[in-house]
Amino acid sequence: MEKIYKKAEKIRFLILDVDGVLTNGGIILDNEGNEFKSFHVRDGHGIKMLIRHGINVAIITGRHSRVVERRSHELGIKEVYQKCYDKRAAYNELKKKYSLKDEEIAYIGDDIVDIPILVRTGLAVAVSDAAEDAKRFAHYVTKNRGGHGAVREVTDLILKAKGVWKEIIDGYSKI
Repeated sequence: MEKIYKKAEKIRFLILDVDGVLTNGGIILDNEGNEFKSFHVRDGHGIKMLIRHGINVAIITGRHSRVVERRSHELGIKEVYQKCYDKRAAYNELKKKYSLKDEEIAYIGDDIVDIPILVRTGLAVAVSDAAEDAKRFAHYVTKNRGGHGAVREVTDLILKAKGVWKEIIDGYSKI
């Protein structure tokens, strides 16, 4: 785990897939064309804590959904790439825009379409219920499943590795 903390300590940017990472992977469609997704509230809080501590967060997803636009806005995620079939292009754009090195980026994915990003990042993460082939390319596999606190597990890990976790807990204990 010490090796993972060393990688997490360098992270300045977290990139997330959506379906299967921020959600459980289920997509509910009704007869009116509405799409429903379920997000875990603690994942959202973890994202907000990262942003408050100067770590940027982005979404790169192959699907397009108004629900993702809404959730991203609620969480303060400014970089959202939807209908992104070649995730490498979005990754390279973010890297250039924010002057990032690969080792300063963490990525959480769940399927083989995430492998091109997992192999590039400094901290490659697969959720516990990810496709086995995606897990093979991850530095860290979460204990929690996608949509069930996996993102929060990683945000906490990054914040702890950066040495700010005690400050966060102390802040909440004084409320």
